[in-house]
Amino acid sequence: MVVLAIDAGTTGVTALLVTENGQIISKGYEEFAQHFPEPGRVEHNPEDIWQATLSACATALRGAAQPPSCVGITNQRETAVLWDRRTLAAPRRAIVWQDRRTAGLCGRLREAGHEPRVSELTGLRLDPYFTATKLTWLAENDPQVWEGVESGNVAIGTVDSYLIARLTAGARHVTDPSNASRTLLYGLASGTWEPELCELFGVPREALPEIVPNYGPIGRTEPSAFLGLDVPISGVAGDQQAALFGQTCFDVGDVKCTYGTGSFVLTNLGGEIVRSESGLLTTVAWQTPSGERTFALEGSIFVTGAAVQWLRDGLGVIGTAPESEAVARTVPDSGGVVFVPALTGLGAPHWDPQARGLITGITRGTTRAHLVRATLEAIAFEVRDVVGSMTGGSVPVLKADGGASANDLLMQLQADQLGAAVERPAIQETTALGAAFLAGLGAGVWGSRAELRKTWHLDRRFEPGERDDAAYERWRAAVRLATAGTHGS
Repeated sequence: MVVLAIDAGTTGVTALLVTENGQIISKGYEEFAQHFPEPGRVEHNPEDIWQATLSACATALRGAAQPPSCVGITNQRETAVLWDRRTLAAPRRAIVWQDRRTAGLCGRLREAGHEPRVSELTGLRLDPYFTATKLTWLAENDPQVWEGVESGNVAIGTVDSYLIARLTAGARHVTDPSNASRTLLYGLASGTWEPELCELFGVPREALPEIVPNYGPIGRTEPSAFLGLDVPISGVAGDQQAALFGQTCFDVGDVKCTYGTGSFVLTNLGGEIVRSESGLLTTVAWQTPSGERTFALEGSIFVTGAAVQWLRDGLGVIGTAPESEAVARTVPDSGGVVFVPALTGLGAPHWDPQARGLITGITRGTTRAHLVRATLEAIAFEVRDVVGSMTGGSVPVLKADGGASANDLLMQLQADQLGAAVERPAIQETTALGAAFLAGLGAGVWGSRAELRKTWHLDRRFEPGERDDAAYERWRAAVRLATAGTHGS
């Protein structure tokens, strides 16, 4: 049996076919367009996401000898998508998780004293990152579309909900707890949409999807809509929770970091809701069909891999992202250069949407290699900040995945900065793998998590070496500069 995993990310859709022993036998990938209508605004055309999904899946399926036995979905989280319930057409572009247009709205709600209660209910904070303020903005700024929401003709959801609607030809309007818990509308304690939050943000509860467990019978694909396939959709999770599952971080205290456009550090909390006092988010990791929920603490870093992309596309100092390692290795250190990549504000543990990027320590002797190395160091420093807030500074091992985890120098810098081993799995597509694992559990491909753990194989373990604490202190000083400048204006 094989499982089809759909990973609908921020810049493209990956489709994998995964075997019972956890091996990838076929893959498809399709990028889709990014839209930046104004500074700080990021949008996607939902139809583009759907067409990329069809294309990626068709490519993956061409490489398979047999059809999949089930489908799993994972997705960019927090992005607000609206679609017509009857035609499934989107009346406007989706507002992406990176979008910062609601910073002022968040400020107003904070000044009105709402943040403590919102945090108490959701485990989150008032930040443009999350879905609910995007919906409030739509209600205030796109009344024609919002009229469709209030009349019941237009559905609201995150990318998982939209894809399931398309896969089932509109038969299912559902989400799962891992995605729901990123919206500012889901109660951690209640496990459902909170009427109090729906009222605060002005979101009609009946427009929201039904919340279903992360694996089990979720829906069934409609052949006329989805490449002729009639198979169960049996797993779904937000991308970071899916990566936690794909890394088989099933025990309390297990920690993983996904190095992608941003970086996301999650630790398994088990069944206990633990609230952070240091800028981390409490979120649902997954829920079983019996209703048992596992929670996670999360540190969301908005710009890591995107900083390397900026070196490539914005400055032209490297030709490709992988080239960053070779260039950075030509110098022994950053030469005192520090880069704070607050290109879309700062996430955990600082949470300053107004912070802007900063490069300090430049001298006449500074070269592009120093800047590239400072960029890799910044990623390691950002993750150290989060892990320190999450665990009190110590972690036995960090499981690493995502595109930038292929960078051996970055992984070694990370191990050095954490003073802990970093383990990279043989399969680094752990987000899609997590979706496959959930779907396979839900459809009986695998019988237990113990079976899944046997499919995880180590590629390389990076042992910690000497830690450059002086460089880390320079980093902390630069972060203070990057945030102080915004508060005085």
